[in-house]
Amino acid sequence: MKNSLFLFFLCLFTTRTFAQTLDTATRNKRTLNNEFNDIYTQNLKAATFGNEYGAPNKTMLTSDLVANFVLVNSPKLPFFVVATPEISIRLFSALGAPVKSPSYMPGFAVYFRANNDVYHPKFFSVAYNHHSNGIEGSTANPNGTINVDSGKFTTNFYTFLYHTGSRMDKANVIINDYKSFGTELHAALVGLGYAHALQGKYGWIRLKGNWLYAIAKKYSDPIDPNKKDFDNWMHFQLDMEYIMDKDYNYNISDYKKRLNISLKYYYQLPFMQNVSLMAGGGYRGQDEYNIYFQGNYAYATVGLAAGLSFDYHKKL
Repeated sequence: MKNSLFLFFLCLFTTRTFAQTLDTATRNKRTLNNEFNDIYTQNLKAATFGNEYGAPNKTMLTSDLVANFVLVNSPKLPFFVVATPEISIRLFSALGAPVKSPSYMPGFAVYFRANNDVYHPKFFSVAYNHHSNGIEGSTANPNGTINVDSGKFTTNFYTFLYHTGSRMDKANVIINDYKSFGTELHAALVGLGYAHALQGKYGWIRLKGNWLYAIAKKYSDPIDPNKKDFDNWMHFQLDMEYIMDKDYNYNISDYKKRLNISLKYYYQLPFMQNVSLMAGGGYRGQDEYNIYFQGNYAYATVGLAAGLSFDYHKKL
């Protein structure tokens, strides 16, 4: 009798385990979520360290310190959440080499997929960011001009983007091509979260677009030469935005005051762990460096870039 009961429960347990193994729909769904999570990670912003040339205020060093803390990354969930405490720094070429009012831009973003094809992915992202310079002085001088020396800059904004991409596998390279477009809306549109002296002078509504073209190259594994791995090799990134609302008295077609655009090239040497050489340039119609937003100029940049993603999710 005892042996019969033992065999009965053994068969029941084996049947359930076998049924779980055959749950193809769940397995496929989790595999898809996991592959899209990898795609989202590829689209996260990288940190940069170098210098820019062409700005009216010369610099000795410019840097965007970006650390992506992945909060949600699970094959069980169809969305991905990342927090990004970004700090932008310019070390000005002046007496004492001051770092004048860094841009503090903490925020977080949620990504979720819109289709089931990892070779032609479509997905959305929704992000919130705060942008300030950490200064409490008056934003405007008594004569109405902007106080760039000790003026407060603060704004909160939301970004809504639609992303589409494609992947091409070849014998020795894998090519990923991603594009996105959408809008950036600032809370000042409803009277919240901004330095009031910026009203009518800073762009609250912006159209945004991005293009990322990344190439991974096949390399021999450093431990097992017979094993081949695909690692990042090079990529191009184009970012652009256009201010659509009132900006001083500039006409809507005045791109010299409303257009921000940059193109950068990244090249990763085999011995560099997640670090790339970077070169590029662009044009700022409204400078994104906090209180210096009135500046407009063309620039070139060179330096290093690193993708810093801290992901402590459980392996499921």
